[in-house]
Formats: sequence, structure tokens, C-alpha cells
Amino acid sequence: MNTLIINNEPAIRLGFFLGIFLVVALGELAAPRRPLTTSKVSRWFANLGIVAINTAAVRLLFPIVAVGMAVIAAQKGWGLFNNVAVPSWVAVVLSVVILDFMIYLQHRLFHAIGFLWHLHMMHHADLDFDLTTGTRFHPIEIVISMLIKMAVVVLIGAPAVSVIIFEVLLNGTAMFNHSNLFVPVGLDRVLRLLVVTPDMHRVHHSVFEFETNSNFGFNLPWWDRFMGTYRDQPELGHEGMTIGLNQFRDPSRLTLPGILALPFTGEPGNYPASCRRSSRDDS
Repeated sequence: MNTLIINNEPAIRLGFFLGIFLVVALGELAAPRRPLTTSKVSRWFANLGIVAINTAAVRLLFPIVAVGMAVIAAQKGWGLFNNVAVPSWVAVVLSVVILDFMIYLQHRLFHAIGFLWHLHMMHHADLDFDLTTGTRFHPIEIVISMLIKMAVVVLIGAPAVSVIIFEVLLNGTAMFNHSNLFVPVGLDRVLRLLVVTPDMHRVHHSVFEFETNSNFGFNLPWWDRFMGTYRDQPELGHEGMTIGLNQFRDPSRLTLPGILALPFTGEPGNYPASCRRSSRDDS
């Protein structure tokens, strides 16, 4: 069964991506959280165009991706879980959790280091916040992320199945927590104990630096609380907050070619920070 899953990894990931995308997109139409402020057609063309470019880049540059590295690590006996006797289900669960924590730390690095922020600000420059925002990452950032992920997979000896589970969860939760989906306050309060919700992550896409440098989690919500980067709500409320970056407010600059060029042509603003939780007064 594991071999069957591993051999069909691209089809499995694509199937989950399309299924989750459809469900979340329909949910946004039926129960939107906020009115959109810019053309959805032009935004979706740019954001989904990035998905196509990133997919092609990964397939071109990485004949062996993270799942393949997990298989090689198992064959060579590399990494923690290939050398420590634990039940397979424990290795799978712990690998998913460790990989998620790695994504949290990586996200903080992309906010804290200048040249990494130049790449990551393409993600934050989106003037609206919906499920396609969760797919909008610069190709160079995707390449760097893949290299980090492969290194961690080898280091911990993550089972290949756990890598597939992690990838599916990460893609799915990224679309969910970036969605413009209305979640009742009471339900949101419960859900954010288990998963990053749209209201929790939307704070991270505020134009205010002290809010941008909070709520870094993508999947599991616990890291922000443990690491002191959790912010419960935006200062101006979800209806009143402004999405994006202060230095990129012109939609004509945010076309597909424009956002690809942002790391090289755009100003970083005051956003690269120490990634500590702060107040508006000291931001």
C-alpha cells in the first residue's frame, strides 16, 4: 500500500489540491468574510499563473523531490527515524509535526532576513485575501523551501508516507487559512486550537508591521503560541483592516510579470523585522 501511494504521489497531491480548491472556492462564494477590493479575474490569473510556473520549476529542477529523498534516506539508513526503533505510526506523526514546525521557522526567517523577505513579499503584496493567496509564492522562494524541506526530511529520516501527508495537509490548510471564508466566531475559537483558521492567519496579511510579524503558522496553530508570535485579532478588526503591503497599493503593478519582478524592483518597506511580538506603539 505504501509503495502504491508513493508511486502515485503527484496524482494524489493534484487530486487533493483540485478537490480542496473547489470546496473552498465554493465556500467563499456562498459565505464570504470580506468584500474583495480588486479585480478577482486579474488576481486569480496572476496567482494561479504562479502555481503553474512553480510546478514546472520544481519538476524541472528537482528530478527527486522531498518524497524521493525520503525513499533514498530509508534505503541508505539516513536520519533519526531510520536509526531509532519506534512504531511506524509514531515516526509518521512525529515527522509531520516536525516538518510543520520547520515551515513555521522557515516562515519567520523569510520575514527576518532582508534578501529572503524580498522574495516573500510577493506573497504579502496581494491586495485581497482569498484561497489563491495561499498559492502565491515566488519561484525562487519555492526552490529554497524545497531545499530546506529535503534537508529536514533526510535529517529526521521522515517516512515517505509522512512527507506525502504533510504536503497534502500543507497545501490544503494553506488554501483554507488564506480563504475569504466566513467562519462563525464561536467555531473559529474552537478550530484555532487545532488548525490555523482564516481569521487567525488574516492578521498576518495586515499592512501593519506588528501584525505582519505575527501568526506565522500555516497548518498547526500551536507554534505561534509557544514561540510568542500569536496575535488573536487585528487591531482594526477583520472588516476594517487593510490587506497587503504599504509600498504596493497599485493593482497595475501586481500583474503576473509585475509580481515576478517584485523581489528585484520593489522596496522592502519596514517589514523585515526581528519577528518578535510587538505593539503598534513600538513598531
